[in-house]
Amino acid sequence: MPSIKPLDEEAVIESAAKTGKVVTVENHSVVGGLGSAVCEILSKKCPVKTTCLGFPDIFLQCGSDEELFSRYGMNTENIVETILKIVR
Repeated sequence: MPSIKPLDEEAVIESAAKTGKVVTVENHSVVGGLGSAVCEILSKKCPVKTTCLGFPDIFLQCGSDEELFSRYGMNTENIVETILKIVR
């Protein structure tokens, strides 16, 4: 999704209906971001298992993107591992 607003509701619903699962990943807090918007749409129009990956709702420590992604489980390896657990 290139933006949260306006959110392409049709694409979200179509994808959810096709797969039965949705995983959002964002370089943002899990509160009030893409995951929240997707969950709101799906809860009303196409309830499916949804997992939102992003930074926890805390004051983050400072560091490079690479350091922060690794520290908070948002690096590629952790994202792939989480998604594989969901789809199995």
